[in-house]
Amino acid sequence: MENKPVEDQLKTIAEIFRGNVVFTSSFGIEDQAITHMIFDNNLPIEVATLDTGRLFPETYKAFNETYKKYQKQIIVYFPDHDAAEKMVTEKGPFSFYYSRENRLECCRIRKLVPLNRALKGKECWISGIRASQSDNRSQMDWIEWDEDKKLFKFYPVFNWSFEDVEKFIKENNVPYNILHDRGFVSIGCEPCTRAVEKGEDFRSGRWWWEEGGVKECGLHLK
Repeated sequence: MENKPVEDQLKTIAEIFRGNVVFTSSFGIEDQAITHMIFDNNLPIEVATLDTGRLFPETYKAFNETYKKYQKQIIVYFPDHDAAEKMVTEKGPFSFYYSRENRLECCRIRKLVPLNRALKGKECWISGIRASQSDNRSQMDWIEWDEDKKLFKFYPVFNWSFEDVEKFIKENNVPYNILHDRGFVSIGCEPCTRAVEKGEDFRSGRWWWEEGGVKECGLHLK
């Protein structure tokens, strides 16, 4: 796969792991580029998303526009309602602001547990990670073996810049989340994401109230 165009890499992955590949999208600009490549080439790669129940309205609009353009299935995984109900009942709707432990609990219930359902039985997981997004992600490689999950992880746009992604989106008329035009470079749940100023760290808009530590929910910790 080395030195091949990204679309050819995706075709190779789809062939090697036929029927056992999943791409998880949060409808960010990187994910939209990958979604376009998968759908435009009719690749046998499952496209899935995690609906945490706390997403921006603009994210749902990007989801809907993607469905309208490609008319392809995007499988949705929701949190377990019993766990979510218990957490909110006991701690309130904004418990994640009060401690890192609470925030990680919320991420686990709303993202990690549904992700494990999406990955069940899969041999390869595709994600829109780029190396320049954070120090943690720069330590990753464009294709890795995940010992905990017992599968390969492939990051098609790992070596792309944000400008590379923007150029691809415009050239291919791909729907994207308009929050990117308002200073949101990394878009997650609405209560936990803010716009960033030009020059700020890419992940500084996520869980901005936390002092220090890795700005990750746990999906992609190395």
